[in-house]
Amino acid sequence: MSQTVTSIPLIDFSQFSGSPDQRDAFLSQLRYAAREIGFFYLKNHGVDAQLLREVQRVSREFFALPEEEKLSVAMIHSSHFRGYNRAASEITRGQPDWREQFDLGAERQKLPVSDNTPAWARLQGPNQWPAALPELRPLLLHWQQEMTAMSLRLLRAFALALRLPEDAFDALYGEKPNEHIKLIRYPGRSEGSGNQGVGAHKDSGFLSFLLQDQQRGLQVEVEKNQWVDALPVADTLVVNIGELLELATNGYLRATVHRVVSPPAGAERLSLAFFLGAQLDAVVPLFPLPEDLAKEARGEASDPLNPLFRDVGFDYLKGRLRSHPDVAQRYYADISG
Repeated sequence: MSQTVTSIPLIDFSQFSGSPDQRDAFLSQLRYAAREIGFFYLKNHGVDAQLLREVQRVSREFFALPEEEKLSVAMIHSSHFRGYNRAASEITRGQPDWREQFDLGAERQKLPVSDNTPAWARLQGPNQWPAALPELRPLLLHWQQEMTAMSLRLLRAFALALRLPEDAFDALYGEKPNEHIKLIRYPGRSEGSGNQGVGAHKDSGFLSFLLQDQQRGLQVEVEKNQWVDALPVADTLVVNIGELLELATNGYLRATVHRVVSPPAGAERLSLAFFLGAQLDAVVPLFPLPEDLAKEARGEASDPLNPLFRDVGFDYLKGRLRSHPDVAQRYYADISG
């Protein structure tokens, strides 16, 4: 980068549907943000604002349920890594994250498993839903559907920004993209008790989207040991590049390390994340970029302690096993023990 980055860029998705000049400007901004920073705010994204408010409201109602109601859908009951986790249950870089959360994926039937079935096939299956909050299921599945449609449109914009065919990534996400939602509540922490809301990490998958409330906490490592706050911006989603896109473009697009700092005592932070991934049976190719872009590719920056694999299902399962050792021990002892 030619200058120090001190803030996250904001991009207007409506320009993609505008005049040819507006569309070209949008694609140029998208390419810059995704390569140089790996994070950006997206406004005019097309997901209904009222729907987003309802999802935030119901998410707060979920976290306000009595603990026994939340534990009735604890992730330990799901071999598909779906459900609720108390604070400090998920591990990042070997340390517990101080956040409670509820994970769900695409609502699909469990796959038949035999001795010859790859272990990642166990990831597909139904979600868990709390009986005490029946409106959660239809609302979150509707939001998941809307987010998938929007994110696939943005992924096609990425293909055009890279001067690839618009449908270049279609075969990877296919008919069953790996859609993952995470509702997250960060409780406040007193000074001196640690501040890891979630530890420094990169996201897997293609694209990640975050709906923030008004409490700050997300930080992006724009350069080594240089952190920038991704402060809440009204009517936007925070978007970041996943490791699959970094891998597929030989590092031209950048999957950036980020973290969340716990809010102070007496405060809390609600964030709602949507992750678009490839089909679990997909293998990520190296896409042939135009020569001028290929020369600017950095090569993928794989963490030697958590290496990337082009086999999507295996790579995703590896991440789940590391993050949730209790679920891994219960359902995957044959491969993780």
